[in-house]
Amino acid sequence: MKEFLNLFMAFFRIGAFTFGGGYAMLPMLQKEVVEKYHWATEDEIMDYFAIGQCTPGIIAVNTATFVGYKTKGVLGGIVATLGIITPSLIIITLIAAFLQNFADLAVVKYAFNGIRACVCVLIFNAVSKLAKKSVIDKICLGICVVVLLLSLFSPLSPALIVILAGIAGVLFKRTGISGGEKK
Repeated sequence: MKEFLNLFMAFFRIGAFTFGGGYAMLPMLQKEVVEKYHWATEDEIMDYFAIGQCTPGIIAVNTATFVGYKTKGVLGGIVATLGIITPSLIIITLIAAFLQNFADLAVVKYAFNGIRACVCVLIFNAVSKLAKKSVIDKICLGICVVVLLLSLFSPLSPALIVILAGIAGVLFKRTGISGGEKK
């Protein structure tokens, strides 16, 4: 029972203190899931996050479900999912009840501007950590550049881009093309 409570509370904290969507949760996810509880490795978290990105639903919920399932099976997936969504339900209910009364106040507008700026930095930090772990050779760097260009300049869906990148990785590995390991 204690493990389920730990699972719920860890994802509750992630859900409560992560503003800005799925990408902003990466630093907390790494701290709670990888460093504190050792429920997954950094590579597994990146894999769950990538799969969560290209499956229907919210990245945070999908990732929590994957980690919970890996840790404690189906019930663990449910507990982790409830943990990640409960803070949002509480916060959204409170905001819906009170925001209309305060939305036009300058201090509220300034607070949201500050939160948005902070989220940008958190996302940048998460992306730079992911890049250091994911771009391990020249082939990976090439795939990364192509994906960046496709995501910026093409109408392709992010899910399709992720699938194409996975196929490219498999094809390069199968053909024996090596990008040389990054030191």
